[in-house]
Formats: sequence, C-alpha cells, structure tokens
Amino acid sequence: MSNHQKRLSAPDSWPVERKEETFTVKADAGPHGETGVPLLIVLRDVLGYVDSRKEARYALEGGSVLVNGDGNVAADRPVGMFDILAFTERAEYYRVFPSEGGRLSLTPIDEDAASSRLGKVVGKRQVSGGQFQYTLHDGTTLHGDDEYDGSDSIVIDNETKDVVAHFPYEEGALVTAVDGAHAGEIGEIETIRVTPGSGDNAVVVAQDEGDGFETIADYVVVIDENFTGGDD
Repeated sequence: MSNHQKRLSAPDSWPVERKEETFTVKADAGPHGETGVPLLIVLRDVLGYVDSRKEARYALEGGSVLVNGDGNVAADRPVGMFDILAFTERAEYYRVFPSEGGRLSLTPIDEDAASSRLGKVVGKRQVSGGQFQYTLHDGTTLHGDDEYDGSDSIVIDNETKDVVAHFPYEEGALVTAVDGAHAGEIGEIETIRVTPGSGDNAVVVAQDEGDGFETIADYVVVIDENFTGGDD
C-alpha cells in the first residue's frame, strides 16, 4: 500500500499547498478518519520543525512531542480537530482548531490548557450493565452514566482520561462551525431547527460582530470562551 497521498485529492481540512508538489504524506489508520492530518505534515509543513521523515522520526523518539498527552506517537499518526500538541522541550502548546474554510490550524495555548482536550459526542448507546457508551468525533469511546446527549461537548483530562467539563448542545450555547461555508466562525446558537424525516437539522447562530449565519447542525461544535484563542 502506498505511503503517499496526492495533494490535489487531500481532504480540504489538510493544511497543505495543493500545487507545490504532486504528493504528500498519507495518514495512518487512527483517530479522525479521513480528515486526520499526519503529524509529519504538522511538524514539517506547518511548523517547520523538521525537513524530512527521518528528522521527524528522530524528534518523536525523544518523547518530547505529545499528542493529547501521549508521547508514544509516530510520524504518520493522524491529528485533527481539538487535538492538543505539546512540545515540552520548547514549552510550546497548541490546540488544533478549524479556521476559515475548514482548514485545520494551530492555536497557541498555555500549558494548563494543554492538559485537557474537547470532544463532541457523536454517538450514544446503552450497553450491558446499564451504562452508556459515548463515541466522540475523533473515534474515542468512553463509558459512563446517562449524563450527556448527542452533540454535547465534553472536556477530557489527558492524563486521567476523566471528564472534567461538559457543555450541553442547546440554545444559547457558544459554538464554532467546523465544516461548510461558515467553517471557523463562532457565535451563539439562537435557534435549533429540527427537520422531520431524514433531512438535516439546522441551527441559526447569532454573532456579536457580523450578521450571524445558518448551517447544518452537524457542522457546529459546542465550545466555551477558552477554546476561541490563546488567552486560556
């Protein structure tokens, strides 16, 4: 199987230039599905910390590059929306955040903010023993009581894996659009419109600055003010 991905056919979320070269790195199987960006692209093309796969492999073997608190990562490991990247030797910390057009970008954060990550609940089912299994946007699963609903967001401690915060999906919630024409925009849910049948539900989002927008409900993620910039 090829280790290369044509740049022109790479997902829109990947932060790569389409016309510079024919191929780029192919993501390994893992979190975030097809939208996951290989860590090598982040290290080489976005941050400029390495020039080659060999350099990336050497840097990662030192254990000073962490993804969601995990130092045992490979160059092809996919990273994606709301992942936390920590470069401990540089004392640099980033959150992967959707920018305009849906392209993933890195938002600088402080060390305290890097200790946990946000996850959107995209699946919920009851399992044996009466507990519930929750599936997050990146494929992570966790079990617990009947505390969260679909489209809610939770914050997970990177070390303990405990849920440390919960943001319900409801009118008045602060959200960011992560797909569609309004990707990267932030505002508060004004109205949730439930469409009967198999049509997509929609949300109307109000903004303090701007006209607001309407988008598909699946395209928004509930956040709080600590996830909008680097002043965590």
